[in-house]
Amino acid sequence: MRDARDLSSTEPAEKQGVGARVMRKEDDRLMRGRGQFVADIRLAGLQDVAFLRSPVAHARIRAIHVPERYRDVVFTAAELDGVKPIRAVTSLPGFKISDQPILATDKIRQVGELVAMCVAATRAEAEDMAASITLDLEELPAVHDMLQAREPGAPLVHEHWGDNVFLESFFETDIASALDAPIKVTREISTARQCMSPLEGRGVVASFDHRLDQLTLHTGSQMPHIVRNGLSDCLDMDQGQIRIVSPDVGGGFGHKGILLPEEVCLSWLTMKIGRPVRWIEDRREHLVASANCREHHYSITVYADRDGRLRGIDCEATVDSGAYSSYPFSACLEAAQVVSILPGPYLMPAYRCRTFSVATNKCPILPYRGVARTGVCFALEIMLDLVAAEAGLEPGEVRLRNLVRPEQMPFDNITKKHFDSGDYPEAMRRALDMIDVDAVRARQRRGEADGRLIGVGLSIYCEQAAHGTSVYSGWGIPMVPGHEQATARLTPDGGLELRVGVHSHGQGMETTLAQVAHEMLGIDVAKVRVVHGDTAMTPYSTGTWGSRSMVMAGGAVATACAELGERARKIGAKLLQCDEADVILTDGEVRGVSGSVTLQEIAYTWYRRPQDLPGDVDPAGLETTSGYKPQRDSGTFSYAAHAVIVAVDPDLGDVEILDYVIVEDGGVLVNPMIVDGQIFGGLAQGIGTALYEEMPFDRAGQPLATTLADYLLPGPTEVPSPRMDHMETPSPYTTFGVKGIGEGGAIAPPAAIANAVNDALRGLGVELLHSPITPRRIVEGILAAGETERPAA
Repeated sequence: MRDARDLSSTEPAEKQGVGARVMRKEDDRLMRGRGQFVADIRLAGLQDVAFLRSPVAHARIRAIHVPERYRDVVFTAAELDGVKPIRAVTSLPGFKISDQPILATDKIRQVGELVAMCVAATRAEAEDMAASITLDLEELPAVHDMLQAREPGAPLVHEHWGDNVFLESFFETDIASALDAPIKVTREISTARQCMSPLEGRGVVASFDHRLDQLTLHTGSQMPHIVRNGLSDCLDMDQGQIRIVSPDVGGGFGHKGILLPEEVCLSWLTMKIGRPVRWIEDRREHLVASANCREHHYSITVYADRDGRLRGIDCEATVDSGAYSSYPFSACLEAAQVVSILPGPYLMPAYRCRTFSVATNKCPILPYRGVARTGVCFALEIMLDLVAAEAGLEPGEVRLRNLVRPEQMPFDNITKKHFDSGDYPEAMRRALDMIDVDAVRARQRRGEADGRLIGVGLSIYCEQAAHGTSVYSGWGIPMVPGHEQATARLTPDGGLELRVGVHSHGQGMETTLAQVAHEMLGIDVAKVRVVHGDTAMTPYSTGTWGSRSMVMAGGAVATACAELGERARKIGAKLLQCDEADVILTDGEVRGVSGSVTLQEIAYTWYRRPQDLPGDVDPAGLETTSGYKPQRDSGTFSYAAHAVIVAVDPDLGDVEILDYVIVEDGGVLVNPMIVDGQIFGGLAQGIGTALYEEMPFDRAGQPLATTLADYLLPGPTEVPSPRMDHMETPSPYTTFGVKGIGEGGAIAPPAAIANAVNDALRGLGVELLHSPITPRRIVEGILAAGETERPAA
């Protein structure tokens, strides 16, 4: 094994740029235990915070009784004078606004909502304080089911609305033309709520510097600048008074992409008491009170001809958005996206979809790796298998007949999504060849000696990534991406410092952005330092989300390095006493007809021996900040075909994944090794969605999986090593032809695995349409099918 100290020399210089499998630079410190996460931060005089959280889902607060001895160290909403609630609004017509109080005021709307803040020398003492507080509550009926929440007479989460719908969205194109199709398949399909479960929970350390008149907030965030925006609004502070620092972040997945009420609380508290304060989320808080994701319900009909070609889709989808609209994405992000992305990569002449973003007495829903796409892929791909069964065709053949073709690229689909490039049928053909469907069918006919049932499942998806201004401005939410910026600076010793506003929470950007810089300047990746996660040191950015970082920040780094390289080239020409037109920058040095000079020598001269430069040298220097936006900013479209073989035990309901194949196309890959890791990690999360992860609630709105003994996560024995094949269709709109790919691995597995399980159980008349597909649901499905086939007495 290569010594970790030698990471900088894993590739020769000519193989460190775009496309090279360079080992991750950040792993040198992380694998030695030298990373720094929020919980590692220690400040002089640090106090710990614990919160009293609501034990019920819906109630009016009559009174909060704090013991007299704790009056100075326990704070409720009454003390937070001038602190505004969190408000995430969209300009989409009909959206209803929910103000999320920082600490509960007159009403509680979810289990775990913050009620009081306790501060002490240790977390244990603060928790004892919280336990001593008595709540006088008038409990109200809870809205625990999103479909029932839309019914007349349902309890109201926000009474002044008059109903429980944040937003209703609608799209239609010529649905009447599909209604007479010879194949019509209708089903109700649903997905369970999930917790995101990053390795590192959320955490906040807040302090105030009176000399600088500045609040500093250390928080594990994917988007430090957006947190600063939200804090500025809530605390009515100038942004210059707020510094957000995100150190190492142990997984985000969208979960760490919002403004937290805890962040507002601790910011206010440190200014109130004049001491630094800390809150670290424990796993029970994460499961009970933190945000959830992916609770969808689809009433969907697919129309097709006898040859399996799609005529249209008609769908009504409901998404449980929870009690509040989270800043900055808003409560409508999932359902509003369902409308536009449900057709996926398929051709069809007719489409209609109506969606509802519904408020319930649960914690808010957030974007999670894949955002709405995982639920959409699950519903659509299950339906395509049912169409195949009706048409008497193999599921793979139905997909091949309906996928957008490479000669149609770039392609605007029925909802006007602009597909930049790709060969979707080729990805599906490769997956079918690798999984060998004919061999699986032969194995099914032979049967298994142990009585298990074999099934094969497919799914394919497209992932719109790196959404730009033109997309988000139409949503009118508090965050609209613009030109991404990067700063590039040559240091006096010839190193390179990059400053970017995006933030890495496991994507390896300290390595990949260095590779981009190497591609442009030829500087060894070991001499490139990436600075990120600090609003005081980095250019403004909406942060890391939606698989945007390599497209946007990578493009900005390339642009900044190109400008920096041009400056260095001109200085090099002066040093070589050549005309600028006669020199080139290549492999880290400026070369002319009479010799060459390295970037290291250029930097040394510029900074430390300016007397060696002529007087007419450009004074702009060796530091530049440049902005970037793709030629078309409607997003890139990566995609992948997944195929899986499973064995199902009909007696126990156990599902074993025997083989898993992924054929992906993420455009030009900056670092294929890191892409492999991204896909593998996403697959693990997708398997969790498919088979294990579920946050159920009872009728009182109580979450029922409050420990990791109840909330199941896949482990090493449940996650196979997939067989992967990379295609590479460059995007015509981005630098190097890159596309976003960070979410893709998690999107397709639930659909592929569900189709495989249903394929295995088809002979028993079993059809499972809800994720996760647990052993209990499998056994209950088999028993129910047996009951329906039993002749009447």
